[in-house]
Amino acid sequence: MAGERTYPVLPCADLDDALAFYVALGFTVSFQQRRPNPCAVVELDDIAIHLFAMDGFDPATSYGSAIITVAEPGERHAAFKAGLRALYGKVPVTGIPRLLPPRRKAGTATGFSIVDVGGNWLRFYRAGSSEDDVTERRSGLGRMIDVAARQGDARGDDAQAIAVLDAGLIRFADAPPIEVFEALLYRAELKVRTGADAAPDLAAASALLAEHELGEQAHRAFAVAAEAARP
Repeated sequence: MAGERTYPVLPCADLDDALAFYVALGFTVSFQQRRPNPCAVVELDDIAIHLFAMDGFDPATSYGSAIITVAEPGERHAAFKAGLRALYGKVPVTGIPRLLPPRRKAGTATGFSIVDVGGNWLRFYRAGSSEDDVTERRSGLGRMIDVAARQGDARGDDAQAIAVLDAGLIRFADAPPIEVFEALLYRAELKVRTGADAAPDLAAASALLAEHELGEQAHRAFAVAAEAARP
């Protein structure tokens, strides 16, 4: 029936920390209580999330997740990025919480994920988008990047994503420069997340920028990756 809504119910260790996080993203607090059980509802446009605090809860063990479809994931991501930078002074890209860039993923639609302070994954996808559309599919190294993104950005297995990219860069060494550039930047991002040295991949990506006309978007992507790699 029209007008029905679903509220994901997500845990957190501290309700105040969770509310500060969601308010920074642009949500408003439409309900909260402290007793007998601390909980709250945060809303942003048609998105509503119910939060509840648990004593002794470890966000690293959370299996909480929600899939959210939006008209333009890129616009939502940009707003979240600005809010998190205002809250933390820098956009968190490792640990909990963290914001992952918009990216294609094998087997699903284009979008991005954000991990909140409770370790819960909010997965934003473009409404109506599907990899069933042949225009959404890639081949060669591009496909390997999408498979790696499924591992790293959907499953949270950064090590496996790096392994996929390692294999792809070897197997498709003659791939178009823009795809090699994309693979190097993503592998650098994954290395930052895992505490590995991202400098070699960033240097190789920088060399490709200098050697080829990869476009303004590539330059912006490199700047973002370089910023994320700085301590």
